[in-house]
Amino acid sequence: PKVWYRRFLVKTRKFGSLDFYVSEIAFGGAAISGEGGGYGFGGISEKESIDLLHACFDAGINIYDTAPVYGFGESERRIGKAFHNRRDDVFLVSKSGVTWNSSKRIFISNDLKTTQMMLHRSLKDLKTDYIDLYMIHWPDSKVDIREPMKALSRAKKEGKIRFIGLSNPRLEDLKKAEEVDRVQVVQDEFNFFKDDLRETLFPLIREHNYGLMTWGTLGKGVLTGRVARDRKFDPSDCRSWAPWWKTSYLQERIDGIEKFQTFLKIAGISGLQAALGFNLGFPEVSAAICGIRNLDQLQSLLATLNSLPSPQKIKELRAEFVFSINSK
Repeated sequence: PKVWYRRFLVKTRKFGSLDFYVSEIAFGGAAISGEGGGYGFGGISEKESIDLLHACFDAGINIYDTAPVYGFGESERRIGKAFHNRRDDVFLVSKSGVTWNSSKRIFISNDLKTTQMMLHRSLKDLKTDYIDLYMIHWPDSKVDIREPMKALSRAKKEGKIRFIGLSNPRLEDLKKAEEVDRVQVVQDEFNFFKDDLRETLFPLIREHNYGLMTWGTLGKGVLTGRVARDRKFDPSDCRSWAPWWKTSYLQERIDGIEKFQTFLKIAGISGLQAALGFNLGFPEVSAAICGIRNLDQLQSLLATLNSLPSPQKIKELRAEFVFSINSK
């Protein structure tokens, strides 16, 4: 398998101001949450997960994004087991702030104590003395972001984390966070459905030389056609219960994609080619997070990276996509 995958070695990009090049595809750790529950995408065994992580590493993917809520720690534990003997060869990303109570009810908390507790637990679960990039996962309306930033700044001085980042940040939070310590990477949703970052965040990325990781690259399967209108999801898949998924907005997206698929077929371009080509067509994007669930998906992803549409074709696809979404 190593020889086969090496034929499709993933390209790298400069990670903002960091003296580091990351693969243009980042592994999305929610894909291996398995039976753990929480935010995840269905059952996958520990062995399958570790084999998949090793295959991704052999393919040239060197950045692995996770969070405690992915499988209630299961994703982190599996990544830790996969790479504890290769620790310096991979760039690990985790987050604080999305936690849960004894009943596994998920909630956001960015208070100082929770931030310290979650970092300590992630270090343990990832089997590492340090995390390359540690991020505040979501804004917390009850807590000034400068409070958790104090904990992260202290942890950086202690060598427990190398770099600080903000995930899904409000622009005012970026400014406040920078009062405490340097923010070097941001992460947010960016895809055919949601491209407002071009107006809101891209100017700041260029000005401050932030690294940018984009999530939702494939629209959780909608953009590639894997999520059809009548698809049923496993109970361990958050798409089977999450209120943000079961909305009329999702149905509107599927309506638009069904129309768009017709255009893609005529153009001879797959949904995966369009989705990856869109994200990676922007130099502001350092790495596009993809939730890879098995070796077949990895093979498809690697092959697609070598056959992306031209920038002009992506522009045409984008115009047709907007028309498909907006037409009734």
